[in-house]
Amino acid sequence: MARAPSVRHRCPVTQAPGWYPDPWRVASWRWWDGVVWTPHVAGPPPGSGSAARAPRLPNWLSGWVTGFGVVAVLIVVVTAIVAPLSIPLGLIPFAIVLPTLNWLDRVEPEPRASRVHAVLWGATVSAVVAIVINTIVALALGDVVAAVVSAPVVEEATKGLGVLWAVRRNDVDGVMDGIVYAGWVALGFALVENFSYFANAGAEGSLLAVFVLRGLLTPFAHPLFTAWTGLAVGLAVSRGRNPWTWSLWGLALAVASHAAWNGSLTAADTQAGPIILLVAMVGFVVLFVTAATMVVLARQTERRQFTERVPFLAARYGLSPAEVGPFLAWSTLLRTRRSLPRGARRSFDEMHRALARLACLHGRPGVPTQAEEAVLFEQLQHARRGSVRP
Repeated sequence: MARAPSVRHRCPVTQAPGWYPDPWRVASWRWWDGVVWTPHVAGPPPGSGSAARAPRLPNWLSGWVTGFGVVAVLIVVVTAIVAPLSIPLGLIPFAIVLPTLNWLDRVEPEPRASRVHAVLWGATVSAVVAIVINTIVALALGDVVAAVVSAPVVEEATKGLGVLWAVRRNDVDGVMDGIVYAGWVALGFALVENFSYFANAGAEGSLLAVFVLRGLLTPFAHPLFTAWTGLAVGLAVSRGRNPWTWSLWGLALAVASHAAWNGSLTAADTQAGPIILLVAMVGFVVLFVTAATMVVLARQTERRQFTERVPFLAARYGLSPAEVGPFLAWSTLLRTRRSLPRGARRSFDEMHRALARLACLHGRPGVPTQAEEAVLFEQLQHARRGSVRP
């Protein structure tokens, strides 16, 4: 068995989080989070002939999120002034979906900065583009075309770009990561969209009905639609394929399911509306069960693969039986974590995150690059010492 990489690259001159020259020279800059180097890089490799200035934004932001965020904030502020009740109502479905995404993320916990960026992408880039294009289509071609054609295509495409951006940030390691990041992006998008829907419904006198349908009965709609794109992207990463081309079949399923749902709601306004709405709700339940089953099976598979690879990781990285013991079985992992005080849980989660990312890295086809393994190995070493990210 090959030896683990040595950790030769310590912290930069200052320990403050920020962008610093990449010690592995994979790119011009790499994000230092105050404790360890991260997979987030920016700029071309040194010596490529094109110099790159250090990014000015922290790693939980990007230029796209910042630019569209200005417009998104204006939309939310205006909505809060015109229809203040829509803001707290919009937060309710957000609070319903959030624990489910946290549960899915337990197999390989993602860094907080990456989760925040995904939510912000959905709430800014996806939401603003969708609002602008769907409004133009509605004015030009009518509400039906906007709801059944424009909305599914534009919304799923922009949310899918958020998942692909997570791949670009080196955040996606496997199937569950793709699904989870799809959920985070969709959660941010649905939050802003619900603000708008509830404000319009309040003006039309149908706020209660719209809130019950969107906020209580179908809060998982957007995460379920986008999960197909996340599944495709995650499969591509885990199999060493091109995530952009693989995302197309996932996007097609996401658009189709989204269009079918919007179409059924649009048809509910016709004479046969009650029957169509009943069929649509049954169809949504079937979609929910199908997607939920897919997600649970993917989670169980990745959970099993993680525990199976722990002995290999222990041998490769010189971990003691006491260190890896809690991770050899999922039930033991959960029981150990529950028994720890809050402060110790954070260190335990860092150890779990480092092992999980290394397990995914070694589960992918091909040989990991030195930089990929060294970054994760350094995170593992800091987790072993009890260091916690800020």
